[in-house]
Amino acid sequence: MRKAGARGLLAMLRERWDRPLFFSLACASLVALGLILFFIFREAAPVLREIGLGGFFGRVWNPAGEPVSYGALPMIVGSALVTLAALLVAVPLGFAAAAFIAEVAPRWMKDVAKSVLELLAGVPSVIYGFFGLMIVAPALQNAFNLATGRTALTASVILAIMALPTIASLAEDALTAVPNAYREASMALGATRWQTIRNVTFPAAFSGLIGASILGMGRAVGETMAVLMVAGNAPQIVASLLKPVRTLTGAIALEMGETALGSTHYHALFALGVVLLVITLATNGAAEWFRGRLARKHGR
Repeated sequence: MRKAGARGLLAMLRERWDRPLFFSLACASLVALGLILFFIFREAAPVLREIGLGGFFGRVWNPAGEPVSYGALPMIVGSALVTLAALLVAVPLGFAAAAFIAEVAPRWMKDVAKSVLELLAGVPSVIYGFFGLMIVAPALQNAFNLATGRTALTASVILAIMALPTIASLAEDALTAVPNAYREASMALGATRWQTIRNVTFPAAFSGLIGASILGMGRAVGETMAVLMVAGNAPQIVASLLKPVRTLTGAIALEMGETALGSTHYHALFALGVVLLVITLATNGAAEWFRGRLARKHGR
């Protein structure tokens, strides 16, 4: 009886060995994520005790000035301005490219276009930065007669180019996953191809399209090197895309290497990282809420 029970246990372990393995990996990932969050919040906490929440969200960032100021509002506004402008360009173009590849292009063109998108998504960000610095910035400087081409508009254009392959590729996958029966039923009722794409295919793939937009936004808001090279890195609050700005990621990358360990400046940079983390989590949460609301509306 004991041998039969042992053999049964061994057989069960051979059949279900993946479950404890994946469970252990998931637990390890959660523990690692928790430790990272604990470290970031621990390093950021002293700045709130030293300058207060009001001082940290001030309008002036001047760690080397007199008086010293660690206001994060210019970087928050700069990140929001650059990211939103990039999405306004990348999302419509990405959806249009996805619709063309999934619904209009012939088979051979689909394969070529998908390969090109995957290659563009794999280009290092520093290459995009050089492209923006040498091509886009001088072109915008001459077009708008600016003192410098390293502005929020230049950063937005580069971020839109960087996010476009991710958005287009994921949106194309979402549109391709829509059953052909939907398209056939729409055309059987007399709808044209473009009416079917607009009124049937896109609504059916809304969750995937939202996911593509979220990932594209993540690529934009978290980008460091390309923005650092073309945004101008001026910690100021602006209302125009034609002026230099500094983003949260740019400020951290630019100043962390020259900051004394344990100083107020050091902790303020970690606090910028916390703000970036909170913005990302809040945006993802809002997108998930919006997607859930649409799912309930469509009865899914």
